[in-house]
Amino acid sequence: MPNVVVVGAQWGDEGKGKIVDLLTEQVQVVVRYQGGNNAGHTLVVGGEKFIFHLIPSGILHSGKQCVIGNGVVLDPEVLLQEMDNLRNRGVEVGPENLRISERTQVIMPYHKRLDLARERAKGAAKLGTTGRGIGPCYEDKVARRGIRVADLIDPEALQARLAEALPEKNFILEKFLGDEPFSLDEIYIPYRTMGERLRPLVANVSVLLDGTNREGKNILFEGAQGTHLDIDHGTYPYVTSSNPVAGGAATGTGVGPGRLHRVLGVVKAYTTRVGAGPFPCECLDEVGEHLQVCGVEFGATTGRKRRCGWLDMVVVRESVRLNGLTGMAITKLDVLTGVNPVKLCVAYELDGVRRDTVPATLKDMERCRPIFEEFPGWTQDLRGVRRYGDLPAPTRAYLERVEQLAGVPIQIISVGPDREETIVVSNPFK
Repeated sequence: MPNVVVVGAQWGDEGKGKIVDLLTEQVQVVVRYQGGNNAGHTLVVGGEKFIFHLIPSGILHSGKQCVIGNGVVLDPEVLLQEMDNLRNRGVEVGPENLRISERTQVIMPYHKRLDLARERAKGAAKLGTTGRGIGPCYEDKVARRGIRVADLIDPEALQARLAEALPEKNFILEKFLGDEPFSLDEIYIPYRTMGERLRPLVANVSVLLDGTNREGKNILFEGAQGTHLDIDHGTYPYVTSSNPVAGGAATGTGVGPGRLHRVLGVVKAYTTRVGAGPFPCECLDEVGEHLQVCGVEFGATTGRKRRCGWLDMVVVRESVRLNGLTGMAITKLDVLTGVNPVKLCVAYELDGVRRDTVPATLKDMERCRPIFEEFPGWTQDLRGVRRYGDLPAPTRAYLERVEQLAGVPIQIISVGPDREETIVVSNPFK
C-alpha cells in the first residue's frame, strides 16, 4: 500500500482533521510534518468533539503510531496540555503511540512575547498572526539559533542555549518593542521540567519512518494550514512561516520524496480565510453570513470568525500543480444546502484580461475580479447520504464541474462533521 500526503488546497481550515481521521484506519503511522499550534484540527467522533493543535488526529485510533516531525515548531506546554486532556477523556498517550523528532524546534516564551509585541507595533498593518510564537521560532531556526527538542531534554544544553539567546531577545523586547524582558530561571526551570516529561517520547523520526517503510507498513503525512498560506507559494506576506505543500512532508520528516506516493488535496465546498490578505471570492452579504453560521466558521485555535466566499477554482488549480495532487476530498458540502444559485469561480479578470493563475503580488491579487459560473442549488439534507449516486442531481453537477476544472478525481466527500457522514468514492490507498 502507498504512503499518502494530505494537504489543504485553500487557505487552511478545509477539514483536514476529519479526512486524516478517516484514513488513519488504513495506515500504521500518522505524521504531522510542519506548522505549530497556530493550526487546529476539529473532529467529531460519535457526537463527541476533539480539537487538536499538535498531536496528529490519528491518536484517537488504537494501535496507531503518531509522530511529530522535525518540520513542526513545538510548544511543549501546549503539547503536554493536549496529552493531559486526552488522558482525562480516556485516551492514553505515551511512547507506544506518540513520538517526537529530536530535531523539532521548540517555541520559547520569548517567541510568543515577540510575536504579540510586533503585531501591536504594526497597528493597522498587522498580518493577523495567532500570536503563538510560530514565526519568531521559525526565524531562529533559519538563523541557526533555535532550541531543539534534543536541547530541551538535556538540562545543560538547555541552560547554555538560553543563556546565549536571552541577551538579544531581551534587548529587542525592551529597547525596540517596549515590552518586558525575561530572566533565565523563569524560562529554564519550567522548561527543564517539561523536557523531563517529554523525554520518553523523543526519537530519531527519520530512522523510525524508514523502518516503518522497510517493514512494508504505510504512512499518512498530515499537513497544517493550506497551500495558499505556504511561505514560498502562498499570498505573501499573508502566509504562515513554513511549507504546507506536499514537498514539506519530505523535509519535515526526513523521508525521501520518492516515498511520497500519493497526494490528497482537501477542498472545502466553498472558501474561507482567517485574518488579513486578498480574497477575490469573499461574500460580504447574506451568502457569506449563511456559510459562516451554518459552517460554524470559527478558528479552532483562536476562535476568530472566518471570512467566507464561493469556491475559487483558480486557487484549487494552483494547489493541484504545486502539490501534484492525485485526488481531492470535498468537505462541508452540506453547508451549501439551501443556497441558490451556487456560484463557482472559474477564472479571474485583471485589467480586462482573463487570468487562470494566482498573481504573485498583492497589488495584482487585490485587483482580481472573479469570473463565475452559476449552478442550481438544492434543498435536500445531504447528511444522511452515503453513496455518490444518491446525491441530488444539482449537487452532482456542481461536483462534476469542480472535478473537471481541477483535472483530478474527487475521492472523498464529507456531508457532515461526524466521522460517519462521509461518501468514499474511491480509496486513496487502493
